[in-house]
Order: sequence, then structure tokens, then C-alpha cells
Amino acid sequence: MIAAEATRALIERRQTLAVAESLTGGLLAATIVEVPGVSATFRGGLVVYATDLKHSLAGVDEALLADRGAVDPDVALALAEGARSRCGADWGLATTGVAGPDPQDGKPVGLVYIAAAGPGRTAVRELRLSGSRDAIRTATVSAVLELLATELR
Repeated sequence: MIAAEATRALIERRQTLAVAESLTGGLLAATIVEVPGVSATFRGGLVVYATDLKHSLAGVDEALLADRGAVDPDVALALAEGARSRCGADWGLATTGVAGPDPQDGKPVGLVYIAAAGPGRTAVRELRLSGSRDAIRTATVSAVLELLATELR
């Protein structure tokens, strides 16, 4: 399980993790806390489903949100950095996108951005996913945990 691999790597490094979730709505945090021993590394997170909360809770720049909307690579990165700083963690992960069933602000269902921000490094990825709402959300969680594991390798 990728969550267990990432957790082990964080524990070995004595580093912590926080998350900022939009389309996954808490599924990422729930997946992470299934791993035994995760309390040594997981700080917590923010579920910022509404766009205004991305600014007020996660610290995403209002102008960026107004200009590009919530489904954007720079917004994903800002969410990851916001999770990291607001929760006092070494690493922040973020998810934002359109899980469906309908497009959002002209963005198609399945367009997702994931990001990781850590000590001296950041990464953001665009995903083009298909399937049901649940399938898109689950694939997003797997992809962002894989991104973290890759960054920790």
C-alpha cells in the first residue's frame, strides 16, 4: 500500500505531513490514518471544498483563485504549501479538481491537479481521469500518495 510506504519514509526521516483537500473531501486523510503508526508523522489537514475556504483556511491567494479558479496547478501547489505552513508540517499534499458528474467552471470531469510541497522541493501533476465520481476521487488519492513517495525516494 502506497500510504504505508510514504508513512515509513516520513518516519525514517523524522518528518511530518499535512494535507489540503478539495475534491477528495477528506478521503486522503482517511486513507493516510489507516496506516498503523501514522500518528508519528501525520499532523492533520484541511478540507477546503468551497473556494473561499481555500483562501481563508489554506492561504491561497484570492487573486489567483479569482483569475484561474480552483482547478489549477498553481492553486494545487498553493494548497500544498498552505497545508504545510498552516499545520506546521515538513510536507504538504493537495488535491483539487473535478470529480463530476458535471464540469465545473468550464473544466472537464476528471481534470485533477495534485501537489506536494516539502523541504526545498515542490511538485505538481495534472491528471486526466475517467470513471465514476468515486473512481476519480480514489485514483486521485493514490496518485498524490505516489507523488509523495516518489519525492521521498
